[in-house]
Amino acid sequence: MRRVVFNQKGGVGKSTIVCNLAAISAAEGKRTLVVDLDIQGNSTHYLLGRKVTDADATLANFFRQTLSLNIFGNTSDNHLEGALHRTPYENLDVLPSHPEFEPLQSRLEQRYKIYKLREALESLTQYERIYIDTPPVMNFFSRSALIAAESCLIPFDCDAFTRDALYNLLAVLAEIRSDHNAALALEGIVVNQFQSRASLPQQLVNDLIAEGHPVLQSKISPSVKVRESHNESKPLIHYAPDHKLTAEFQALHREIDGNGAVTD
Repeated sequence: MRRVVFNQKGGVGKSTIVCNLAAISAAEGKRTLVVDLDIQGNSTHYLLGRKVTDADATLANFFRQTLSLNIFGNTSDNHLEGALHRTPYENLDVLPSHPEFEPLQSRLEQRYKIYKLREALESLTQYERIYIDTPPVMNFFSRSALIAAESCLIPFDCDAFTRDALYNLLAVLAEIRSDHNAALALEGIVVNQFQSRASLPQQLVNDLIAEGHPVLQSKISPSVKVRESHNESKPLIHYAPDHKLTAEFQALHREIDGNGAVTD
């Protein structure tokens, strides 16, 4: 299963959701991979405790190599193996991002390498779960992620601006499904930063449900524990296993791993 977490609005918790769901998956014994396509490298830092400075040991090298002509047509080496990094956590690996993404982007777009990531990830059969983190913008890398994925999770942080952006995002997903990846399913909207006692978040969520959008039942509360776990580079299942927030992520993981995705 390849899941992408995507929203064109920044600061909605994409990296936090990716890393914590992946860490729970790995803790349950599933071989799990995080693919970091955000130039900021937050997922990379969260799981490794550092950013990877050597571009040859990151996804930048993979994308660079896709631009190289291969006159023999040999695609057996997808240039991902050398970029796989083991995290301190059993069953959990990461493919790091790198600042070289930015100068590579225009060349990748010109050469239409939009399907290369999907082809490469499909070859990594040793992983049972792949979580893909994305930049907060619709660019070559986020499109590559949506094309490579089988399902999509959309973080929603209970903000009116996020609601407005959500409608545009749903149109983008429909376009990707129509033009590039008919199998891409919208697995659900993840309500993040949810304050159950505040009226506005509850109203926004109720409006989405009334409009027929697939809002997941499991909701993530605001907590300083997230910032603390970022600072320690430890996902919550390892940093604070008994905390309420950890239980919420575990509930979200159970929900998405047990439910079928929707296509509309």
